[in-house]
Amino acid sequence: MIKALKILIISLIVIALVLTGLVYFLSYHPKPVAPQAINCRQDAPVYSEAEPLKVVSYNIQYLAGKDYVFFYDLLDNSGPDTRPSPEAIQTTLNGIAELIRDLDADVLLLQELHENHVSTDHQNQTELLLELIGDQYPCYTEAFYWKAGYVPLPEIMGSVGMKLATLSKYKLENAQRHQLSLIPSDPVTQAFNLKRAVHTVDLPTQEGTTWSLMNTHLDAFSQGTDTMERQVEEVNALLQAAGERPWIIGGDFNLLGEGIYNQLESWQQAYYNPKTELSLLHDQYPSIPSLEQINGADKARWYTHYPNEPRAEGPDRTIDYLFYNPNLRLLDSEVIQGVATTLSDHLPVVGVFQASR
Repeated sequence: MIKALKILIISLIVIALVLTGLVYFLSYHPKPVAPQAINCRQDAPVYSEAEPLKVVSYNIQYLAGKDYVFFYDLLDNSGPDTRPSPEAIQTTLNGIAELIRDLDADVLLLQELHENHVSTDHQNQTELLLELIGDQYPCYTEAFYWKAGYVPLPEIMGSVGMKLATLSKYKLENAQRHQLSLIPSDPVTQAFNLKRAVHTVDLPTQEGTTWSLMNTHLDAFSQGTDTMERQVEEVNALLQAAGERPWIIGGDFNLLGEGIYNQLESWQQAYYNPKTELSLLHDQYPSIPSLEQINGADKARWYTHYPNEPRAEGPDRTIDYLFYNPNLRLLDSEVIQGVATTLSDHLPVVGVFQASR
């Protein structure tokens, strides 16, 4: 009896070790700060501060389009869809490429590009996009914030990969990935979950100065935790570290501006805290859209999110932003709506900047 019990215990320990090793092998373990590759053509020009710099931040929702309610789009994970069709992906790719060409930005900060994700047929979506717009953007760099060889979730059951990507008309240098705090959870769930990050890269100038470009996508499903507060604090630390250097950060912050929570319906409020964590940034830095714009009479012009939710009839809130160093001059800004509302659940945020003289 004792011998059989020992064998059972040893067997269970071995199984646990094998499963632990398998979970580790299949999941992603980024360092706190890690250099990222930069792909630049040799003929890429160097930016001159004599020219304005047009920056666009855009969550492209992995080219899925607007004809789906995915399982995670509803708080109880009851959305009926698990993936877009190949035809929807191709149509959306073409539409987003055309929109990007029309916008003609100098820098694109893109979120939610898939690579080797089972739900998008293991595509490398950066490469797909570059095939259509790459002549405009000789430089790019990217960083994963979700990656696993196999996610044992019924709605997925396969490999995943999601990236931030920064595309530039100008030469880029020194790209880094900065890991953000994770949502507290059991070790297995956390291993396979998204690992949000800030992707930074330097933009050298002909005048000898260096601008910092930052791209991010903060967590969306962290209700009941302090994850968003910690992530915003970590973003702020990076902005503080940039000092007087011109910097711009763009992305899907998944957070409201001050004063917006009470304007929303209860089903919209469920994703957010009444007191927004984003105040830490809005209290210190100018943004696009600004607090005045998202609380003003024309606030609908500045909505950036059109939820994949049956009750949403159009864009209904602002959660995507460009923040920038106050030493930069803002020449122009807008949120692109129109045709963009048919391409993604997020809308492009545009800012045109110039160095102060």
